[in-house]
Amino acid sequence: MVLLSLLSSVYQQLAPLVPPGLATCLAVAFVADGKYIPAFQHEFIGTLLMIGLTFSPGKWIGQNSRAVAWLAHACGVIAADKIGGGPHVNPAVTVSMFALGKCSYTEGLVRIMGAMSGGLVAFPVFKMLADQLGLTPLGGPEFSAKDDEEGIAAGFSEFCAMVLLMILIYTVNWELNFGKYHYWIKQSLTAVGIRYLIETFPKAGPAINPMLGTTWYIFAYGGFPDHLGHYFTYWVSSFLGAIFASYLYVIYAGGTVFGKKLPFGPVKGEAGESKKTK
Repeated sequence: MVLLSLLSSVYQQLAPLVPPGLATCLAVAFVADGKYIPAFQHEFIGTLLMIGLTFSPGKWIGQNSRAVAWLAHACGVIAADKIGGGPHVNPAVTVSMFALGKCSYTEGLVRIMGAMSGGLVAFPVFKMLADQLGLTPLGGPEFSAKDDEEGIAAGFSEFCAMVLLMILIYTVNWELNFGKYHYWIKQSLTAVGIRYLIETFPKAGPAINPMLGTTWYIFAYGGFPDHLGHYFTYWVSSFLGAIFASYLYVIYAGGTVFGKKLPFGPVKGEAGESKKTK
């Protein structure tokens, strides 16, 4: 009884400090006998760094200079990817990679939970850091139901932004080769593209990342979102955008979507054949 009482007391003290959903996300890391723990770690660390290094520009760095904020954001994207080991840090990107056969369903699930864990930890950690250093607290994307009760307008914004983000990712990672400095150039282009999309599609915050929308809400309000518009905007629309982009890429470059070949394309292959014929 004494042990149970002690455990109960410890739980009551620690429970308020643990973000809702974190324990479940952490548990997923051990599926498949822990085979994908490294992937989980990459997503967790990458997401933690991504939030700290890309949300701080405009708040902690470059408050009065758009150019400095853009440069700091670009450096943050590159640093988070390099230190994190090349994580997706975005559930919608992971869904596209699964659709294109770049990762298994189980690995995709683990990566998504790793990113969610990183987001759930990051916002409280950087809030404490801001409080300690007297910095402006970081903000996050929020869905507003005002004049958009079902999230249609915000969802369409996230859909379009995600399609363009995925096309950018496919292009700089798989279609272009920058030689010796490929990594640095493609990451820089990705960073600039993300910043451009953030400012071009502001309807939903923006997030262009389901993890950011939900983990910020949990941090800001202490519980899971209860409005369906939130899930439609950040999760359904983003996933549909990533899947739509996956189909577009297969039509262009060939391959499969969800293990199935399409009855038309690839455009890239046809272009190659035309050149040979000539």
